[in-house]
Amino acid sequence: MDKDQKEADSPHPRPGRPSSLVDTRVIYCGDNLDQLPKLPDGCVDLIYIDPPFNSNRNYEVFWGEAKEKRAFEDRHASTQAYIEFMRPRCVELARVLKKTGSLYYHCDWHASHYVKVMLDQVFGENNFLNEIVWCYSQGGRSKEHFPRKHDTIFLYVKGKKWTFNAEAIRVPYELLSDKSQTSFTKTDEAGRKYKEIYGPGKKKLYRYYEDEGKLPYDWWTDIHQMTGRTAASGNEYLGYPTQKPVALLERIIKASSNPNEIVLDAFCGCGTALEAAEHLDRQWIGIDMSPTACRVMAKRLRDQCKIREDEALWRSGRAFVVRDLPWTEPQLRKIPPFEFENWAVIRLNGIPNKAKVGDMGIDGKVFPLAALPASAAESGTLDFMDRWYPIQVKQKDKAGRPDIDAFEAAVMRANKTKGYFVSFDFTDDALIECRAFQQRTGRVIKPLRVVDMLDDAQLVYQLA
Repeated sequence: MDKDQKEADSPHPRPGRPSSLVDTRVIYCGDNLDQLPKLPDGCVDLIYIDPPFNSNRNYEVFWGEAKEKRAFEDRHASTQAYIEFMRPRCVELARVLKKTGSLYYHCDWHASHYVKVMLDQVFGENNFLNEIVWCYSQGGRSKEHFPRKHDTIFLYVKGKKWTFNAEAIRVPYELLSDKSQTSFTKTDEAGRKYKEIYGPGKKKLYRYYEDEGKLPYDWWTDIHQMTGRTAASGNEYLGYPTQKPVALLERIIKASSNPNEIVLDAFCGCGTALEAAEHLDRQWIGIDMSPTACRVMAKRLRDQCKIREDEALWRSGRAFVVRDLPWTEPQLRKIPPFEFENWAVIRLNGIPNKAKVGDMGIDGKVFPLAALPASAAESGTLDFMDRWYPIQVKQKDKAGRPDIDAFEAAVMRANKTKGYFVSFDFTDDALIECRAFQQRTGRVIKPLRVVDMLDDAQLVYQLA
């Protein structure tokens, strides 16, 4: 079976492009205020956004790395600055939303009341449908005030008719917190438990069956927050600081869209909305500023949704693509060092080192696929594996002999047989030392030039 046939038989094939006006299954890397104006009016069925909250914490730190800050505080020095940042983006989102479409804006207590006023102005007060309160109990506890344990999700619609699939999002009664209302004491002839609802004069109106579940109220208590790799989050947790659970996005997408309709996430972070949309057979568009986030999203779609990142297959609706990544040498020279480091490690299909201070000369790890048990390869839980190769990254014109010497010490200290060193180029002394190190120790340091990493075929050859 050739690769095209395998893709055609994937668990989530597409019947084709749903619109001749807009491309879907695309991740755009860049500012959404630059990308949204390129989309036509009324082309999207559902919008979900979870923009960085206006708080004292830096929510744009990827994987919690203090080194990877994108000046959130500088850009949003006040609540007014945050609203001014979001307003033109919401205007564009309202423009691209279909008349039958819905928008979900996810925020928290820091600026939710200001966001509500701004959304009323953009969408119209009469188009406000719900204030959903997502409640959770995970996380820390304050002794100075009542613990803040909920997020707010504002739901707005565009016109007088909208999609709402109530039957698709019913929740088992035992998961709801209002258990006092869920006593099913009667059983019908088929063995199904139910309770009867009575009207005036004790007239029977209808039955509620326990196995049918219940439409959630506008406060959700049955979906756990992502706070780490726990039993509740399973293999879903990626370490993104504001990562939301797939179950949350699946409820939203099921409720307010239909199969093959278009879902847009203009602040898509680590890609939870895209994964949920893909699993539910929706078309999707993602936008995010961070090249690192876009590459992690792409890997997540490949690993969790089993779809390919392939330009040719994408044109026939059987894959996805990432657009506008800084994948030229001049662009890669300009991005911040942490972004370049993450790009290089992820390009090697490795895992970036979370510790940027005291990393002992190792910026990332590559786990040979052949060495993995099937369960570990599928889950992405690799930290327990002892067989891995270190990666060192230098964003410089030419890595020299001292750089190689330092990495040799890291390879020896980790007791590894191979290591990868990434740079734009290498001095002759550096290359000579790589060969001498192998002759002395039998250990291999593979020098990788960025130009070779940009070519898929050359990269496979270099990694062999």
